[in-house]
Amino acid sequence: MTAPAGSRLAVGLRAIVTHVVGEADTAAAMGSGDVPVLGTPRLLALAEAATVAAVAPRLDDGQTSVGTAVHLEHRRASPLGAELAVEAELTEIDGPRLVFMFIARGARAGEDGEGEVIGAGTVERVVVDRGRFLTRLAGPPLA
Repeated sequence: MTAPAGSRLAVGLRAIVTHVVGEADTAAAMGSGDVPVLGTPRLLALAEAATVAAVAPRLDDGQTSVGTAVHLEHRRASPLGAELAVEAELTEIDGPRLVFMFIARGARAGEDGEGEVIGAGTVERVVVDRGRFLTRLAGPPLA
């Protein structure tokens, strides 16, 4: 595996992804339930998008990161039209392995003045050489 771009990646890198819940984001549309609220798979996709946004500009040419592990708590339903902000922060670097914490908040303000927590968790990604990664995929199919 390729080591990450040493001094260019640092604990504390962050990114925020915002999104408005639409029909295609619902549990019913995604097959993860039958109600018209944000589906857990979509929440995960938003969290991963925030992790990618946090580090992609700092990776060397030809490098990318791929997801390897997730822990997600989906704590509160978000109806159609709900505005979300998902923030990810790089909390650990171990060679090519990157660990992020994320928190998803709704637009409605809570008692602390921040949006209510929709979900939270961790995402683990590994930095890889994009070309070698794709070449391995083109190999013979698994039996």
